[in-house]
Amino acid sequence: MAKEYDVAVVGATGAVGETMLKILEQRDFPIRNIYPLASERSAGKKIQFKGKTVTIQNLAEFDFSQVQIGLFSAGGSISEEFAPKAAEAGCVVIDNTSHFRQAENVPLVIPEVNPDAIADYTNRGIIANPNCSTIQMVVALKPIHDFAYIERINVATYQAVSGSGASAIRELADQSARLLNGKEIEKPAAYPKQIAFNALPHIDVFLDNGYTKEEMKMVWETRKILGDQNIRINPTAARVPVFFGHSEAVHIETRDKVTAEKATELFRSAPGVTVLDTREPGGYATAVTEAANEDDVFVSRIREDISHENGLDFWVVADNVRKGAALNSVQIAEKLIEKYI
Repeated sequence: MAKEYDVAVVGATGAVGETMLKILEQRDFPIRNIYPLASERSAGKKIQFKGKTVTIQNLAEFDFSQVQIGLFSAGGSISEEFAPKAAEAGCVVIDNTSHFRQAENVPLVIPEVNPDAIADYTNRGIIANPNCSTIQMVVALKPIHDFAYIERINVATYQAVSGSGASAIRELADQSARLLNGKEIEKPAAYPKQIAFNALPHIDVFLDNGYTKEEMKMVWETRKILGDQNIRINPTAARVPVFFGHSEAVHIETRDKVTAEKATELFRSAPGVTVLDTREPGGYATAVTEAANEDDVFVSRIREDISHENGLDFWVVADNVRKGAALNSVQIAEKLIEKYI
């Protein structure tokens, strides 16, 4: 009989936590017992998992020695407090917050890119899940980097409001409905300015260098995942009025020339990548039409940069809640049980 595991999902009532539970079920992860955990406020609520009713438990009272794997997605301060406690109790933590990503002794993993890094989970019993915008970009970059070595990346992101959580989804829906009905919007709460029918060049806090923390996450995380501190990365992150699915315009400069044809071939053979690129109206992937609710990263608009002889441009979209968070965590767990525990 195949081995089964006891799994805790921390933040089970949030958008990512709910998706983690769905994906564990969809991918038939070998679970003996599932423990959805949340704050005291949500404890006692019931959810359905694999046809059974399961009660959400209070995270603060949970004994992590009952589980072998913990999927955390309840915010950095929660992970800071509870992930080390869970690891101490013998649970391997896969953390979806930014809290441990830059810790030198915590592996930062995208299974299609650096699965071997999972072995380092033994350092602290914690594996970090990268930022959603980093994950989809690096899944696409990996085959090009292996073939031609990427020296520089310019990227502009167009990120969905679901990246900010349920309150931002509600705010976009409410503002859109009001404006379409000729009413004034209420004072924005999730964002500093109106998000409906707008684009905000601001995600996370501003840092001393003028970049936002979201932008710098892409720099720090890409270098760590690819194991190369010399890659130059210049990001601009914007929030757009889309519910699910991040889009990115990526411009790279490689040491060795890569033609558009070769790049397309490399993308097509890469795990987790779907190419949709026919150079005609609609012959490209978009966040809403193709990426939402899908597992793959979609690459389109592949072309050689007319301003740089070793430049390549392409468009990348993915579901930020699935591949950008929940799915990547579950894929890490799959690799973990396959090779390491």
